[in-house]
Amino acid sequence: MDDAEVEQPQRYPVLALGDEELLKEILSLLGKSVSPAADPYSDDGSYAAAIASLPAGLRAMAATHHLDISLTMDDIGWHFLNFGEAGLVRETEAGLRELGLGEIADYFMEAHAIVSPLKPEIKEADDYYDCLESRGLMARIDELTDKASATRPILSGSPIYAAWIRYARVHPEKVFVS
Repeated sequence: MDDAEVEQPQRYPVLALGDEELLKEILSLLGKSVSPAADPYSDDGSYAAAIASLPAGLRAMAATHHLDISLTMDDIGWHFLNFGEAGLVRETEAGLRELGLGEIADYFMEAHAIVSPLKPEIKEADDYYDCLESRGLMARIDELTDKASATRPILSGSPIYAAWIRYARVHPEKVFVS
């Protein structure tokens, strides 16, 4: 073990935790670091503005957190109906790339290119599926969702959370800043 490996747990004691416990600490840190007034569902840009001053790694995690939820609860296309504000979309793509998830970033941006032009036509939940199905696009959204969700490794059912842990262990100075 070299000096750098010994130094990190001493400087960042949180790194001694197991992966699941470290994930809980990161989620707690995000809760403390992002203003509750910042609304990721809004088109006002408040969420992107609120995370802009965070350290690079924590910012990437804040930006990708809602995508993780979308992949679990809905699909990658539906994500843009909830979290489609342009600044947040840019932050999410940049965050995925910062975390080493370039393939997921590519799937994300392809889904964005599919869904964004159709948003004015989607007034209700059923409109989303009908709109994409009628254009033969729903199968591609499903494929992109499956590819993004299946990216390995996975922690707590999530490739995004697994990337957070890997990133935090390699770059704690970009996450755990006082």
